Amino acid sequence: MCTASYILAKAGLLEGYSCTIHWENLAGFVEDFPELDVTNELFEIDRHRFTCAGGTAALDMMLNVISLQHGHELAAAVAEQFLHERIRDQNDHQRMSLPARLGVRHPKLLSVISTMERHLEEPLSRAQLAREAGLSTRQLERLFRKYLSRSPARYYLELRLNRARLLLLQTNLSVIDVALACGFVSASHFSKCYRDFFGRTPRKERGLPPAPEGVHEGV
Repeated sequence: MCTASYILAKAGLLEGYSCTIHWENLAGFVEDFPELDVTNELFEIDRHRFTCAGGTAALDMMLNVISLQHGHELAAAVAEQFLHERIRDQNDHQRMSLPARLGVRHPKLLSVISTMERHLEEPLSRAQLAREAGLSTRQLERLFRKYLSRSPARYYLELRLNRARLLLLQTNLSVIDVALACGFVSASHFSKCYRDFFGRTPRKERGLPPAPEGVHEGV
C-alpha cells in the first residue's frame, strides 16, 4: 500500500509486473526504478502482486478482490458497512479532477493546465500553450489572471518547482538532475527560483549544509 511499493521494488519483486504508488511519490519512484511498469492507476493487481495508492484506494482494492472472489453482492454489502458509497475500480483516477482541485471550470484554462502538467521536463512557450488551446497569448494571460491571480509563466514555474521538491525529498538525484527533470537549464537558475519560492535552497531542503565557497550548488 502507498509507499510500500518501494520495498517491493528494492527487493526486486516488481520486475515484470505492473505496479502503482501514491501520486505524490510517482515521479520519484519512476526516476528510481525506470525499468518497472509503473502506472498512475488507483491500484494494480497483477497475478500475485498487489499494489495501491494508499488511503481509501486500499479499501477499493479490497472490495474489488472480494467482488472477484465472492461476487458483487457481498462486495457491495461490505462497502455499505464502511459507508463507502461507490466501489472504484483500478482505472479510476488517483487525484481529484482539475476542476475540483482548482475550483474553476473554464475548459480552455483547464486544457492549458493539463498541457502544462504533461510538459514539466520540457516546458512549452506561452505561444505554444496558447496555440494548442486555440487562444491568443493575450487571452491566455487574461484567463490566468482572472481565475488564478497569476500569469501563465508563474503558474507553470510553480508546477515545476513543486515537482522538483518531490524529487528532492524522495530520490537521490543530484540537484542538477532534478533541475533538468523539471525543465531548468542550469542548477544556479533552479536554485535561485527554488529559494525565491520556498525560502530555502535545494540543498537546505535536503538538510545538507550550504555548498562550500566556489563549489556549484548542483554538485
